[in-house]
Amino acid sequence: QVQLVDSGGGLVQAGGSLRLSCLASGRTFSTYAMSWFRQAPGKDREFVAGVDWRGGSTFYADSVKGRFTISRDKAKNTVYLQMNSLKPEDTAVYYCAATVTYGGVRAYTGNYEYWGQGTQVVVSS
Repeated sequence: QVQLVDSGGGLVQAGGSLRLSCLASGRTFSTYAMSWFRQAPGKDREFVAGVDWRGGSTFYADSVKGRFTISRDKAKNTVYLQMNSLKPEDTAVYYCAATVTYGGVRAYTGNYEYWGQGTQVVVSS
């Protein structure tokens, strides 16, 4: 079992920045990848960014490339999502996810067994 607690959301003006954090506990040594997804009202949950927990490779959705940066601190069992140049369309609930089954970062929600509770991000225009 892996437990995830995500935090750091809030209200920010367009062009501003936020940093989300996801603290993992439990069987973290089994983790292959951790990612961030987001879900806007009335829309499906979508992949935002992911990091290979062991090798450190990172992957991004086209919509956030150049603006968001995912990183991991293995000593703290924490994944971060630095979000810069935020846009109103980034408004969503952001979820941290982890997989202990599938090697590498995947963009499909079904490839992740563990999820955080979500943190709300609102970007005003």
